[in-house]
Amino acid sequence: MTIIVAVVGYMWLPHNAETAWFLTPEEREYASSRVIQDRMVQSESATLPTTEVEEEAGDYDEESRGLLNPARPRSIPTAQNVTGDRGITPHDIVSGFLSVNVWHILACNILSAIPVYAFQVFLPLVLAPLTEAPNPALVNLLTAPPYVFGAVTLYMFASYSDKRRKRIMPTLGGLAIMVLGLCVVVALPTTKTWAIPRYIALNVLLSGTFIASPLTVAWISGNTPSPGKRALLLGINGWGNLAGVISAMIFRPKYAKSGYLVPFWWTLGCVSLAALGYVLLWRNLRAENAKRRDILSKWDDEEIEREKADGRGPLEQNYRIVNAVISVLRKGGMFPRAVEWLEDAIQGGREGEEKITFVYGL
Repeated sequence: MTIIVAVVGYMWLPHNAETAWFLTPEEREYASSRVIQDRMVQSESATLPTTEVEEEAGDYDEESRGLLNPARPRSIPTAQNVTGDRGITPHDIVSGFLSVNVWHILACNILSAIPVYAFQVFLPLVLAPLTEAPNPALVNLLTAPPYVFGAVTLYMFASYSDKRRKRIMPTLGGLAIMVLGLCVVVALPTTKTWAIPRYIALNVLLSGTFIASPLTVAWISGNTPSPGKRALLLGINGWGNLAGVISAMIFRPKYAKSGYLVPFWWTLGCVSLAALGYVLLWRNLRAENAKRRDILSKWDDEEIEREKADGRGPLEQNYRIVNAVISVLRKGGMFPRAVEWLEDAIQGGREGEEKITFVYGL
């Protein structure tokens, strides 16, 4: 059924607002104008002092982030480059799969999502030992409050993140709540005497469980200007569903008698490792923004404008891995079409977040 829906959706869904068949011509024009207006209003960020750009880069979307040296005016976005749809290009595929950030984020996303999938299935089993007698109705009823707390906390964190355009710090906040809840859960005895404190700890744990995944998606969307590459990276990030496989391997029935203490320890380790990964991502992005600012400080106006326009500034584009693959295929006389495709993928300048003038949002 999912494959059928995917095929139908590919043919049925519009590419953008201007091709939305279910809207009237007036509604299409209005929808496109809203996108353009949002980009143009946000482009006022180019008036920020240079020293503020790195700190405030997360406050603006991908079309609005100005140069790392914003004293030079930005070009005004046009309807074509804001609402147009070019599909996925060979460059999008190559640069997407060679993106270090997306694989870093994928690993963090898998580790942070383990509690999400684990408790969707195993929460009733975890709560069962806390009740006085086997009562499936009561156990299922007890699963509701943790999700209520999770929904409220997610709304608060997502609202803050959207208002401030900050993604990584709210994500770390959610992971901190999870770590706190997990620490209390593994520290408390599993006897029925401690049932209420343990249940409260589970509520705390679930409160932070659902924050990381959606904010990770928001970070990828906001830091990938090219529509085709953005779709590809979001698809790669979707492999975070592998967390469901890991959670099923961790929460095994043999741990039921101990209140799933061992699985909770494993989950604590995974979430802590995910938090460390997000900290490293935040640090790496700040370092990259500083590096780009330093590079641009040595370029003249013409070089910066050339980089901003088509990614052809003085810095040479490096595709060592792709060039090595092309060299091997050529020497072996294999897959000439693949060689041609790869050569086409690395032609042209840097695009989107690859440009030295792009500021990563945090």
